[in-house]
Parts: sequence; C-alpha cells; structure tokens
Amino acid sequence: MSLATVYSRAQNGLAADAVVVEVHLAPGLPGLSIVGLPEAAVREARDRVKAAIVTCGYQFPNSRRITVNLAPADLPKEGGRFDLPIALGVLVASGQIAAERLQGLEVLGELSLSGEIRPVRGALPAALRAREAGRALLLPEDNLAEAALARDTRLHTANHLASLAAALNAGPLPAATARPPNATAAWAGPDLAEVRGQFQAKRALEVAAAGGHSLLMIGPPGSGKSMLAQRLPGLLPPLSEAESLEVAAVASVAGATPDLARWGLPPYRAPHHTASAVALVGGGSLPRPGEITLAHRGVLFLDELPEFERAVLEVLREPLENGQITVSRAARQADFPARFQLVAAMNPCPCGYLGDRSERCRCTPDQVARYRSRLSGPLLDRIDLQVLVPRVEPQALTAREDRVETSDEVRQRVMLCRQRQLDRQGKPNAQLGAPEVERHCAPDAEAAGLLELAMARLSLSARAYHRTLKVARTLADLGGLAEVGAAQVAEALRYRELDRSPA
Repeated sequence: MSLATVYSRAQNGLAADAVVVEVHLAPGLPGLSIVGLPEAAVREARDRVKAAIVTCGYQFPNSRRITVNLAPADLPKEGGRFDLPIALGVLVASGQIAAERLQGLEVLGELSLSGEIRPVRGALPAALRAREAGRALLLPEDNLAEAALARDTRLHTANHLASLAAALNAGPLPAATARPPNATAAWAGPDLAEVRGQFQAKRALEVAAAGGHSLLMIGPPGSGKSMLAQRLPGLLPPLSEAESLEVAAVASVAGATPDLARWGLPPYRAPHHTASAVALVGGGSLPRPGEITLAHRGVLFLDELPEFERAVLEVLREPLENGQITVSRAARQADFPARFQLVAAMNPCPCGYLGDRSERCRCTPDQVARYRSRLSGPLLDRIDLQVLVPRVEPQALTAREDRVETSDEVRQRVMLCRQRQLDRQGKPNAQLGAPEVERHCAPDAEAAGLLELAMARLSLSARAYHRTLKVARTLADLGGLAEVGAAQVAEALRYRELDRSPA
C-alpha cells in the first residue's frame, strides 16, 4: 500500500482540532517533504522520524519519494506531536504495519532519535475531543494520567516505537487504564484563623468569595493584605467536575502536568509586578495561556498593584467583564478562558503609611495623587470591593481570641450562599449582566433612595451602580434575605473606599 491515513490532533489555544496525516510513497527523486502549513518543529520531524524508524530495526523507504500531507492545509501545526503519526504512516504505507490496525485510532507523540515516545502538550483536550469523535487515542505513556481525566475515553499508550510497532503487528492494542480522581481534595492551605484582627477585611473576603467579586485591599506594609489574599482559595466552593476539567486542560496546554492532588480546588496565581502584558494575558507567536487563564476558575492575586505597568493593568479590563481573552496574531488567533477572581493589594501612598497612626508618612498630596493615578478609573470601576486594611495593633497580635473562625466554617456559609445564587439565576452574582441585575438585584424603596443619593455624592458610574447592587445582593444572600434592603446597600457602599476618599 503506497498511501496511509492516520488521524491526529493539532493544538490551537484550548482547541484540539482534528488533523488527518496522509503519507504517500511514489517513484521519483528520494526524499521526504511535509506540507500543510507545518511550523519549524513539524518540518524537522522528517529527520526524527527517519532516525527513529531505522534505529528500531524497520526499513525506511529511502528509494521512494515520501509526501506527508497534514490536512486541513490552512490550520497551523506546531510541535513534535505529529512525529508518531507520521512514523506510523510511513510504516503502513511501506507495508510494515497493517492499515486496519490504526482504524478508529487517533495518534499523538514526539519521537526521539532512538524511537522513544516523548510526552506532548495538550493531551487532555485531545482526549476530550477524541471521545467526542468516538475514536480511541494512542499517546505517550507519560501522558496517560492526564488523558485519563477525560472519563470514558478509550486510551492506548506506548513508550517506544519498536514495541508499539510490534504490538500493532501482533493484534489489537491493549487498553490503558489509569484511575482518575473521584473526589475533591481537602483544602490544606493557610487558614483564615491565622489572621489576627482585621474583622472588616475578613468580612470583605467572605463577601468576595460568596459572590465571586473582585477585591482591592488598601493598607500599610505588614497589615496582612497578602495573608488575606492567600486564604481566599480556601473559602471558595470546590470546583465541579466540568470546572476541574477546564482547569486541568489549561494546565495541559500550558505544558504543566495537572496536579491531581489539587483536583477540585481553585487555582491560585500571584505573578510578580514586573510581569509583562503578554505574561499576564498570554501570547507569543504560538499563543500560550497567560496568568489570567492559569487562574481560570480560581484567584489571581496582584500584590503592589500600582507597581505594575499601567499598560499591563489595562489589559485586565475586558477579561474582567467577559471572562475570556482572545490572543490575535498575524497568522492565527486563539481563545482562552479567563473567568478568574481578581484580588489585589496596594499601599495608600508611595511610602505606604498614609493615614497610619504611626504618622510616618511624608508624602505630599501630589505624590499620593500620582501614585493612585497609576490605576485608571475604568479599571477601578471593575473592582467590586475596595477596603482598607489598617495596621494591626500589638495587643491584637498577642491577645488570645475566644472564638476564631476557620476557613472551613466560613466556606460552609459561602457554599450555602453560592447555592442560593445558582438556584435563582444559575451563576454567581458577580457574573450577572445588566438586565439580570435589574431582575435579581432590585433594591427596595429605601435602599433605592440611598443608592441614588450615593451616586450623586460619589459620582458613581453606571457600572459602579450595577456592581454595588451585585455586592448588596450577595450580602442579602449571606443573610438569607429575599430582597436587597438599605442595610445591604449601605454596607456595599462602604466597600468602595477609593470612591469615598479620593486622593
């Protein structure tokens, strides 16, 4: 047989698009050419494939003209994931493996010169799409645990081309099994009970967790802002099976093995303030996910917020609204999910001690204004909760508190509150659109009057108005109230610190 067809998958963002690898042997000038928009790593497969086949003791058809077509031709292909399907195609086309052995099979894998089959990125999205297509997936053995997260996908693995070819010639490939996680891991991170004092900040943290709201903490150095942020993931409800798969698929595409020990737990990302815009939102000539996608379904913590470049912070505006990011390049475009919960921390002034009772601040009003102006109004408008985190007094650090709530106790209230939101509208309050806010967050007469007065005095935008209502709705849900009242609106307005006290 001079023509062989092997099914595979390309990687484009989180999509695993189907690719048909066609290998044709014909008389003519000897050589191997790869067509179908291959990137450099794919073009180099001809050398790896030839060396691997020869090293494994099989015949490479040096006297024939070999053409490898990767269809569809307009879909970019990158990486070494097509090495194994190309090699199997050459062996089938040259009659060294029976064609029927590859029927109903999709193949992924990179080859070493010795024939070893190396792992590839994006095995989980490929397994999910293979399951949808009704085909089995043959992939490197090192990718098995990751691919097995796609339940009910028929999987086969191999670690060397020689043993794989021998197994294919001997009969049907044996099924590979790996036990996927079947329960949510217990939270073993830092506990909220370890934070002394800061009752208002803890309350804001619970509200943020309950409604999925973004949060900005403003306070002097050492007041506990980072401690509080690190404890937010422990207050969030566990991820569902579908959400856990999304998080694992993001890690797979980023080239990291999904951490099965944290299955079902929200991710937590804390990039340094020197991170670039591309590091934050993703990019590159071959688009990779950035920090906001790696924090999908979890928490993105930006410490020292004004120290980030302003252009870097501005790229957060659309993902905060839409929950996704589209990375566009001249040759390709990739869509990445970005449904993250933003938590940020900043000092009140350049030296950090404005308003502190130690009276150490020597910053002028102009310096404070320039410092805070690094955060644009449109960005601050998208942050639901802005709270002060004052310096903790020494007696609060040494005093023994009779009753300290743990993360687990707060999480139980958060989960109950989230369930009320899901039963009512199918999503957390922070994700409500404007029409849904009018329907589900309508305040009573007294609360509406208070909010109207606050909008006039604080010059709140329409976006800030809706976000205040969403926070008030979360406060009502925490209290088990059916309607948003004046008390909830008043508390929600207290969480807009930078609107109430501009520099």
